[in-house]
Amino acid sequence: MTLRARLGWGLLAIALVFVIPLLMAIKSLEELRTTTRLLRDREFAASLLLGSFRERTDDTRNAEDALLFVHDEPSARRMEQHIDGLIAFTDSLDNYNLDLPAARIRESMESLRRSTREEYAAAVRGQSADAERISSEQSRPAIASVDSVLATTATTLRNRTRIRVEEATTATRDAEVLAAGALPVALLVATLIAFWLMRSISGPVRELDRGMQAIADGDLSQQLSLSTERHDEFGRLALSYRTMARQLSELERLRGEFVSVASHELKTPINVIVGYLELLREGIYGEVNPKQGEVLATLTKQANSLTRLVKRLLDISRFEASGGKLDVRHVDLQRLFHNLESSFSVLALQREIRFSICRDESLPATAHWDEDRINEVLGNLLSNAFKFTPRGGEVTLSVSCARDIVTITVMDTGAGIARDQLPAIFQKFYQADNQAKAATKGTGLGLAIAKEIVEAHGGRITVESEVGIGTTFLVALPTEPPMNKRRRDSSPGKGVA
Repeated sequence: MTLRARLGWGLLAIALVFVIPLLMAIKSLEELRTTTRLLRDREFAASLLLGSFRERTDDTRNAEDALLFVHDEPSARRMEQHIDGLIAFTDSLDNYNLDLPAARIRESMESLRRSTREEYAAAVRGQSADAERISSEQSRPAIASVDSVLATTATTLRNRTRIRVEEATTATRDAEVLAAGALPVALLVATLIAFWLMRSISGPVRELDRGMQAIADGDLSQQLSLSTERHDEFGRLALSYRTMARQLSELERLRGEFVSVASHELKTPINVIVGYLELLREGIYGEVNPKQGEVLATLTKQANSLTRLVKRLLDISRFEASGGKLDVRHVDLQRLFHNLESSFSVLALQREIRFSICRDESLPATAHWDEDRINEVLGNLLSNAFKFTPRGGEVTLSVSCARDIVTITVMDTGAGIARDQLPAIFQKFYQADNQAKAATKGTGLGLAIAKEIVEAHGGRITVESEVGIGTTFLVALPTEPPMNKRRRDSSPGKGVA
């Protein structure tokens, strides 16, 4: 499965994990909404209508009393209207399926209608005793029958309302339980899917990063644990990595061959030329007149410059061909700086330049460096300092350490470098405008080599200068190169006594 498909399916699965509980919760809420709507549209509406029915029944009872005692035409019409209204309310209540005995109510209303007419006729004729008898034996029992039916209906309505409320309560509780149970499960499943996605992606990415870091450190033999047979992007990347490492190894082999050939093909002819020039100057092939001696001296000087240039070129080619590999060992710092002081003290005496090396008490006893390379860097910086410092000047090397970083400062009171030229002095073959004040001509490669060596140790080199005042180079080196520390930390048996 490709990485894109894996991400797509994983995100879809996470979405479904959250959507399914959401749909279930929506369904529960829909059931709750249906129950609530039925409760509102049936039970509550029926309850209101039943209350109005009872009020109308009370009004009918009052109208019957008025008919008995007043017995005029308006009272008779009002009684008829109340009876018609109760019959209409009976039809309305019957629509709510309340098990209402509507026929009984209608029968009672028709009986009431007949009795009230007889009651009214007796009262109009002045037969009060007959009217009261009809009222007590027929009219009032008919109204009481309706009240009885309404009381029974009210009890039925209360029971239905209670059942509907219990259903709504149950639906609400079910929705809460579903949400409380489904959400943690959904989160757990989504977390597991996300963890699977992260692990299936981050693992190969870390492996590729480890391989690329090894190549950047110059280790072209680093193998990946990723299979090139994988049917996803990581399989193709693993195959590309293997191809790249093989091609880089081939390039390194070709560069090594070039360095070997160049070393032989360039150094040998130059040494022959220098040798014959020395023989000519010594008069082996005949006496040399002063003019010829000047020409031979010039040729010897140029041949020596060419020798130094070839040596520098071979040094930087070898260093680059090795991928910046270092022969890191324990370096006795006191011995290193003592040897530098001894080597350059003679040069300082010859050129009448004050020279000193200041060691801070914080300096550790040893460091894990490539001693030959670091000696080359410091020797190059000191050589440049002496080259551009006039007689009576001063060259100082100071060294200190803080937080496992050794800081080496080489300061001189020489010609200085223009500020606008400082960014370019570490480029190959670049030479500043102060070459006229140098004791010897340079090649423009020393600082480029020094920068590559320092950076290969995980350090940095910077420069500050002011024309006519002097130049200060600052080299900051960790006591152990990062590459060497990573290899030592990951070596088998780490931490075992």
